[in-house]
Amino acid sequence: MTYKIKIEGRSYQVQLTRCEREGCWRGSLRESGQEKAWEFELDARETQPGVLSLLLDGGSYEIKGETRQEGLVVGVGAHRYAAEVCDARSLRAGRATAGDHNGPQKITAPMPGKIVRILAAEGDRVEHGQGIMVIEAMKMQNELKSMKKGVVRRVMVQNGAAANAGDVLAIVE
Repeated sequence: MTYKIKIEGRSYQVQLTRCEREGCWRGSLRESGQEKAWEFELDARETQPGVLSLLLDGGSYEIKGETRQEGLVVGVGAHRYAAEVCDARSLRAGRATAGDHNGPQKITAPMPGKIVRILAAEGDRVEHGQGIMVIEAMKMQNELKSMKKGVVRRVMVQNGAAANAGDVLAIVE
């Protein structure tokens, strides 16, 4: 799986592959514009909803994810970071044209997950950056936002529905 992430405004590409052991992942992390990637292996376990325990390079970390009004916030120990996560397929498939304000914008699932909250109903007027719905994947909640000012024309899912990566969830015109 390849993900594009932003942490405190800095962009990264993360590539993850499952190991043979349960909870084990091999990965690489590359900051945008950099050639060299950091290679790593980690063990990740969900200890409670929204909380991951990671073993990485001999260190133990507790990662908490929260969706707040201002977006996703990831906590590592006493530190909090503003974060955005989406997989590269959805960027190529649906979000590459998100800045195009002339046509309908499809809100797509950035990863497989469950719809936990619909924030805007059909017919609602929305602003650029306003939350449309919240999807939960691996116990992390991500708010999907409108990339344009407009009207929600269709909402194709309901609370509790399962979504696959790339599924169209709503349309804003």
